[in-house]
Amino acid sequence: MTLLMAMLMAPATMDARKKKDKKMEKRGVNVENVVANVEQPMRDVEVINPAQQLYGEWDIVVVRKKQVYTMERAYLYLDFAGGNKVYGCNGCNTINGAFQLSGNDIRFTDFISTSESCRNVTNEKTIMHTLAEVRSFTLQAQYNAQYLNLMNAKGTVLMVLKRHNLDAMNGAWLVKEIDSENVGQYNMRMVIDAVMQTIHGDTGCNIINGVISLDPTKDMAIQFEDLVSTEHQCESIEYETALLLALERTESCKRINQYEMALLDNKGNIVIMLQRINLRQSD
Repeated sequence: MTLLMAMLMAPATMDARKKKDKKMEKRGVNVENVVANVEQPMRDVEVINPAQQLYGEWDIVVVRKKQVYTMERAYLYLDFAGGNKVYGCNGCNTINGAFQLSGNDIRFTDFISTSESCRNVTNEKTIMHTLAEVRSFTLQAQYNAQYLNLMNAKGTVLMVLKRHNLDAMNGAWLVKEIDSENVGQYNMRMVIDAVMQTIHGDTGCNIINGVISLDPTKDMAIQFEDLVSTEHQCESIEYETALLLALERTESCKRINQYEMALLDNKGNIVIMLQRINLRQSD
C-alpha cells in the first residue's frame, strides 16, 4: 500500500508540461482530408447520453477549416461531474468556464484565462471568439478516434475536436519485456492515466514520474516525456535505465489482448510489453 500511495501522490507535472512549449511541432488535422486519406469513412454517432459521451478531454484540431498550430496543446475538458464546467488551454493560456447543454445544443460561457504571451500560428483569440459562437454539436467517429463538431446557429462547423480512445492504456501495468527480454522478475510497475496524461511508476529501485504526449494527427500515438526518477542505486539499475530509454523511444501503442499492451517505436517495433495488474497486486 505504501507504494500505491507514493505513486498516486506523486508531485504534479504541470511544470514539466510547459517544457513542451519549446517544441514547435505542427499538430492538427484537416477536417476536409480526414475521410479522403483513409479507407474507413467517418461515421455519425448518435447522441444518447451527452454527459457520458462528451465527458473528458478533447484536442482542438481544426478552427474555421484551418489546422490548429500552437505551442501548447489546445484542448477542452468537459466536466459534467463538476457542474458543467469546462477547462483546458487555448494554445497559450489556461482557460476555465462553463457550458450549457440541452440535447444537441451547447453554449460556452463565463470564460476566464491566464495572461501569458505566446507566439502561435493559430491565434488564441480566434479560438476564444469561435467558442463564443458555438450553439450546437454533432459527434462522429473513425477507427479508434472520436470527433466533436462544434457549430454556429446556422449549423456551420466552426471547430473540430478530437479524442483518442486510449482508455485501454489506463490503469496499473507490470513491465513484462523490454526489447524482447523478459524482465517480469524485477517487478517493474507503472500507473498510466491517459486522461490526465501522466505516468507514475516503480522500477523496483526508484519511483519514476513523467507526462504523456498525444499527437492528434495520429491514432494510438503516445509518447512519454520529461521522465524523472529518484536516484537510489540498486543491483537492477541497468533494467531501470533500459525501461526509461524504451519509454523515451515509444511512439505508439497496440493492444495485444484484454490483458496485454505493447509499446512501439517509430518503426513499429515492440520496445515494451505490459501486462495489466490490479491495484491490490501493485501494493
